[in-house]
Amino acid sequence: MQDFDYCRPTNVAEVLALLRDGVDSKLLAGGQSLLASMKLGLMAPARLIALDRIPALRSSSEEQGRLCLGAMQTHGELAASPALQAWVPGLAQMAGHIADAQVRAMGTVGGSLANADPAACWPAGVLALGATLITDRREIAADDFFTGLFGTALEPDELLCGIRLRQPRRMAYLKFEQPASRFALVGVAVAQFDDGVRVALTGTSQGAIRLPAFEQALSRRFDPAVLQGLRVDENIMSADLHAGADYRAHLAVVLASRVVQQALEASE
Repeated sequence: MQDFDYCRPTNVAEVLALLRDGVDSKLLAGGQSLLASMKLGLMAPARLIALDRIPALRSSSEEQGRLCLGAMQTHGELAASPALQAWVPGLAQMAGHIADAQVRAMGTVGGSLANADPAACWPAGVLALGATLITDRREIAADDFFTGLFGTALEPDELLCGIRLRQPRRMAYLKFEQPASRFALVGVAVAQFDDGVRVALTGTSQGAIRLPAFEQALSRRFDPAVLQGLRVDENIMSADLHAGADYRAHLAVVLASRVVQQALEASE
């Protein structure tokens, strides 16, 4: 790796000042994706801005009927969080099955969302829940946050500070893992609210997306049987040495039925 400067600001204002001073900088959350990219020579920022010393980014709170999660909370912390387990137990369970214990101890929810890896779990989870992404300057609906493969609506000098969740009646997530990395070859998240159902899919060539036909069927009746006959277009799925697009499309339908059943059983 090339040499770089390393900064550890203690508040959001300091972060923003560093982002806007003209130096090529990257934000360092958990570092699980960024540092690997730097080691491979895919990125060579002049400066890293570490976010681990900013208390405002590491807390959870309940405000006006919504649960707010700090962007610097780790996967492991959220998996064990009593607040998240009470609010959306399916999301806490999802966090507890990300990668391995070492990654869960370092990787953060904000880092995962800002990176928007097409095989990551968090994008599908927050998209299914219709979460609101809170930055230093605005609020972005999950539907508008993800813009494609590794793409988000964040500006280069914008900081993701937290995630706001409304409480679903039921929520569950299920993935088919690549055994070594535990990334999702395909992952499906489903959330049922009083006003309908949202279904999100990860493992596509476009990043996390919603499945409107599945949502419409489940909004009429929340039962895996209503998904019979529905298909996922293989043209939107990723393909690599681990699995072809047609196989992933088939998996998506299988997982969708299973995750609905999982959500039903968890709420009994």
